[in-house]
Amino acid sequence: MDKFFKEAVIEAKKGLHEGGIPIGSVLVKDGKIIGRGYNRRVQQNNPMIHAEIDCLMNAGRIGSYKGTILYSTLMPCYLCAGAVVQFGIKKVVAGESKTFPGAVEFMKEHGVEVIDLDDNECIGMMKDFISFSPELWNEDIGKL
Repeated sequence: MDKFFKEAVIEAKKGLHEGGIPIGSVLVKDGKIIGRGYNRRVQQNNPMIHAEIDCLMNAGRIGSYKGTILYSTLMPCYLCAGAVVQFGIKKVVAGESKTFPGAVEFMKEHGVEVIDLDDNECIGMMKDFISFSPELWNEDIGKL
């Protein structure tokens, strides 16, 4: 497993441990993690704090996103994919898209290289979470 992707998984587990949704993300530039985050929508009572958004907020103003790679344990939704496109991030590595397909086509249509790792740990973590907390999951993805 890629060392950066492992860090995104660690972030996801932080969210789960805090009673939130287990999705984590890291932003890498020049071979270094410059931002990390996890879905804190529940913990912060803020529907906007998805993992990728938290990661980008924690990276702060970096000027150019040229050459950055965004890692996420789950395929980014339209909110997060919009941020990817807006900031010109050209590569996204997602842990999986089986439990949630996300906005992969939207990102590809905007020139983003999307890699889906189809990672069993991420799939299992999300399946377990969704079966344990379906209402919370459906609220997060706007299905309630």
